[in-house]
Amino acid sequence: MTRRELDAAGIADPQLRAAYRHCRRLNARHGRTYFLATRLLPVPRRPAVHALYGFARWADDIVDDLARGTPPHVRDARLARLADALDDGLRTGRSSEPVVHALAHTADRYTIPAGHFTDFMASMRDDLTVTDYPTYADLRRYMHGSAAVIGLQMLPVLGTVAPREEAAPHAAALGVAFQLTNFIRDVGEDLDRGRVYLPADLLAAHGADRALLEWSRATGRPDPRIRAALEAAAALTRGVYREAEPGIAMLDPRSRPCIRTAYRLYGAILDAVAADGYAVVHRRAVVPRRQRAREAAAGLAGVVAARLRARRAPAPREAAAVRGEGGTA
Repeated sequence: MTRRELDAAGIADPQLRAAYRHCRRLNARHGRTYFLATRLLPVPRRPAVHALYGFARWADDIVDDLARGTPPHVRDARLARLADALDDGLRTGRSSEPVVHALAHTADRYTIPAGHFTDFMASMRDDLTVTDYPTYADLRRYMHGSAAVIGLQMLPVLGTVAPREEAAPHAAALGVAFQLTNFIRDVGEDLDRGRVYLPADLLAAHGADRALLEWSRATGRPDPRIRAALEAAAALTRGVYREAEPGIAMLDPRSRPCIRTAYRLYGAILDAVAADGYAVVHRRAVVPRRQRAREAAAGLAGVVAARLRARRAPAPREAAAVRGEGGTA
């Protein structure tokens, strides 16, 4: 499958192919939900998505390297080296770091603005020192770089049937919705990392705070104030999904099944959290495998339908204009 993707994308250079394979492995290992959805993309576009996700995953792993007790100053130095490699790679189109090499090629091929990667790295640096957020507005500023720009990076790869600037706010909102979902699912794990992403003003509105979350994590005991805050966070997140949803219809029809499936799978995480009684302080909620399979099957049906339609219509200008893209949906 990897060879098929690289051949379809017209990627022939051996070093570059190896770099993209490395990114694909990162995606498959760390991003089960998103990797599943990515399999529904047109084959030539998958390597670019693996490169974007692989880079984001690598930076995130540097920031979250707590298992071996890596001190903040070491993680800061590693992140700085990654930022230098990124700047050099985006300027030259090459890098000795495989993830940066693939990312630089993708950024050039799809003309992704370098500012999106700069904003992402700024949020990663924040994660080294910022451990909580006083207000939702503060959290949204962080998520611009950590999540919204991921959606914006994806747009040129996915292609659009509407002007890209019209689709951009919806793409950014979808990135934020996905990350908010992860924040809710991972409350307990983030507490173990010394972080609270639920904003303090949302917690306080329900009589909760960081200390209460830490007490609940340490003792294993639930608290109705925490549940109320999590229910409010889930409702807020569903509102962001509603902001994002109109953008799916603005995408290239051949990319829609992938994003629609990701939209549904991530939304199902919120359903799983609710079904588990909002116990995320103590354990991670998991979408049942059978439900994941149903969504994947529905996405595959969408891919088949999109292929049939694509044979009767020209490709959208964004996707067709990519330099060197080979193959079809």
